[in-house]
Amino acid sequence: MRKFANLWSGERQAYLPFPPIEVAPSWYVAWGAVDSVTKGITWRESQIAIATPNDSQFALSPTKQFVVVGDVWLSNRAELLQQLRLEPNASQVSDCQIVAQLWEHWGVESLSLFAGMLALAVWDREQRVLWLGRDHVGARTLYYTTTGTTRWIAPHLRTLAPYRTSELDLVALRDYLCCAFVPGERTLWQQVRELRPGTYLRLPDETIQAYWQVQEQITAKEQPLPWHSEQLRFLLEQVVQEYLPQGEPVGAFLSGGLDSSCITALAAKFHNCPVHTYSIHFGSEYRNELEFSSLVAQHCQTQHHILEITPTQMWEKLPETMAYLDDPIGDPLTVPNLLMGQFARESVGVILNGEGGDPCFGGPKNQPMLLNSLYGSVANQPDALDAYLISFKKCVLDLPQLLKPEIWTTVQKAASVFESDLNSKATYLNRLMTLNIKFKGADHILTKVNNLTQAVGLEGRSPLFDQRVVALSMTIPPEYKLSGVQEKAVLKQAVADSLPDTILYRPKSGMMVPVQLAFRQVWQRQARALLLNRKAAIAPYLNQSLIRNWLDYRGDTWHRYGIKLWLLVSLEIWLQMNLK
Repeated sequence: MRKFANLWSGERQAYLPFPPIEVAPSWYVAWGAVDSVTKGITWRESQIAIATPNDSQFALSPTKQFVVVGDVWLSNRAELLQQLRLEPNASQVSDCQIVAQLWEHWGVESLSLFAGMLALAVWDREQRVLWLGRDHVGARTLYYTTTGTTRWIAPHLRTLAPYRTSELDLVALRDYLCCAFVPGERTLWQQVRELRPGTYLRLPDETIQAYWQVQEQITAKEQPLPWHSEQLRFLLEQVVQEYLPQGEPVGAFLSGGLDSSCITALAAKFHNCPVHTYSIHFGSEYRNELEFSSLVAQHCQTQHHILEITPTQMWEKLPETMAYLDDPIGDPLTVPNLLMGQFARESVGVILNGEGGDPCFGGPKNQPMLLNSLYGSVANQPDALDAYLISFKKCVLDLPQLLKPEIWTTVQKAASVFESDLNSKATYLNRLMTLNIKFKGADHILTKVNNLTQAVGLEGRSPLFDQRVVALSMTIPPEYKLSGVQEKAVLKQAVADSLPDTILYRPKSGMMVPVQLAFRQVWQRQARALLLNRKAAIAPYLNQSLIRNWLDYRGDTWHRYGIKLWLLVSLEIWLQMNLK
């Protein structure tokens, strides 16, 4: 693989059409040979050096045996303070300090006690052991280098840029082209890995262990749908109340779909400060859902804000957006997410969203896979893995022509991270949901929410991705989630008294970003200059003649070239923004 990575060096570094974007520094840990590590260090002793730009990201346990550093937000903070016999409103105790105190009592087993979002490192000063941990579902990210006498750990991939080479992980590149995100522990850099949600890593023995997993545990099969909906409603009310900021306004991204609407309705019911909602559209000439988001805002009596985003803004903001992401994400909603975050930051500091409804409760995107499971053996359909990759509607079928021949030969038979869960013994729908929670949730949705809200000074919170909601969803019989054309029945009934029927029972359409037309009408010249340049970062890996055909829209029977081109443009710009 090294010979391919080395193609992206030397003269190619001269091709940089985008100015560098300044990104706020994050905390990091150096472990191992640290004598020469000095930049930004706020705490050190033999074998370890820690840099924290924010005091709330650092804590010592009461006996000073354990040093905790990390991004921590505990939604069950009040419950944990009770366990520590502290006042529930003990505002002087940071969430990192709560972790440090509980770690002293329970060690690594305390990870299972925390609800919320966290990525942390814990140094045991007596045993000389470093623990890395990540929250149950992956709301926060954590990366670490895998080679050298000094290991580097940080919550953002870009922080580790000085301590890695520019060698690409070609399997990760293949997977990105299939999914529009990099799934699993791989990153696009060979020498950096991502700690998976619900796991911890112990150094120096490099043991990785799961402390929590998404797992099917169907219970109360004999109970009817209303019973399961009641259990879900009780939990949603608890979680949403925990996610609301105390004594200040809260925002909610509102598309007008079921998921964002139910979170908005519950926030409006329980919050004693103003609730602001935010919707977007792309101009009057493109289809939008403002009719539905405005209906929900009026129903819930929120302070509603609407932002128009033009194709020109989309292109201009793409470099900044890619700079804020860890691995690239080829989802056209990345730029709108950033712009909507900047818009919301004018009014609020915490923003809720409805992400998680489809993965947890059986959204309609699972239907093609269910049909493949039913009819694949008699209709000569693809096997389960091929069908799952095709369901992303990205570039999996193009890989033999899109990748350079030597690259395709290298990655063609490499194992997929999806195979184990796809072939598990769980019911088929729950296998699909597990995949969507573990990979699309952690590696696409939640990391996008985390990075793009943090970039603008917001804290994004996803109540439907709370691990307690995820765990409950895996106990609900599949037929109450998705059965035929009826999706998310259990969620709909759980919030039926809080939303208009128009919202509950309208077909899901999703937020359609007009990239197909934009590449034809607005971005054509810029995209050609970017993707077809002989010094482009993707040039050593991808067949630019095929990309030229896509830009010419030759043979675009299914009108998918716009989505594929956005995926490639995002990748090219991300690589350029991360050049060393």
